[in-house]
Amino acid sequence: MPGWNATHIPDQSGRSAVVTGANSGIGYVTARELARRGASVVLACRSAARGRAAVIRLRAEVPGAQAAFMPLDLADLASVREFAAGYGQRHASLDLLINNAGVMALPYGRTADGFETQFGVNHLGHFALTGLLLPRLRAAAPGARIVNVSSGFHVLGRIGPADAGPSDAGPAGAGLADPGGEHGYRRWIAYGRSKTANLLFTHELSRRFTAAASPLTAVAAHPGYASSNLHSGASKLEGPTLNSRVAALGNAVLAQPTSSGALPTLYAATAPEVGQDAFIGPRFGWRGAPARSWRAGWTLDDASGELLWAASEKLTGVSYAALPR
Repeated sequence: MPGWNATHIPDQSGRSAVVTGANSGIGYVTARELARRGASVVLACRSAARGRAAVIRLRAEVPGAQAAFMPLDLADLASVREFAAGYGQRHASLDLLINNAGVMALPYGRTADGFETQFGVNHLGHFALTGLLLPRLRAAAPGARIVNVSSGFHVLGRIGPADAGPSDAGPAGAGLADPGGEHGYRRWIAYGRSKTANLLFTHELSRRFTAAASPLTAVAAHPGYASSNLHSGASKLEGPTLNSRVAALGNAVLAQPTSSGALPTLYAATAPEVGQDAFIGPRFGWRGAPARSWRAGWTLDDASGELLWAASEKLTGVSYAALPR
């Protein structure tokens, strides 16, 4: 693992991958490097114009690359279902699902289905997508992996059992304490909760794969402090702010390049030694080569994972009936 970089990615010839949010940033680099090593990659993006432009750019940078765009809006479960159905019509199997797309620290808003935007996009959209693509992942096993991209900021928001009665239960009434941060909304806390949800989902998915003796693997990754346009979503909605200016300055001065920020995701997706429920990030926390990353203890709590899972199935209408508890 020390010094691991994109040149160490094993040959991916004959393998297929879906990368969400792949039109720019870490998602684009992830898709490009997988394609460079021979994978057939689908760039799943909300914007058709940006998604198609990214495919053209990728093919120019990697001549002969197998890359295609498919529309996916994680803030709309109807779009998630359409994507999964369309992928299933075109492909018999899926080796790598990289749940990379996300939004960060947005003002309060709701998805098309009425969920708080960050929880809806960062967690529920990917939960639904993974469940709907599970038959294609199982068809590709062994060796198929799901990589959920979380963040070190998961420490800002814990998701756990409600202990103050129904008024504090999550929107599904499934015993979770306000998973989307609806009560007294604070954008960074809500972002942290959504990133905790990514890790709890990974933990519970791994636990269920193990219980089912499944050859599938679920892991998580985070980029550390990487130059990214993730913060731009908030600034586009509310105009320049002190937070957005500080983030832009940090990107320019302190952050590692996007090509380095994508390495933990690529390592999690392709390194043979990565096991169930691993959390991979930069060696020094915010930058460096990929390494096992510290995570908050609550992201390994079975009870919280089960409650989040039950709430997510109820909210999205997507059931993982084939996986035992």
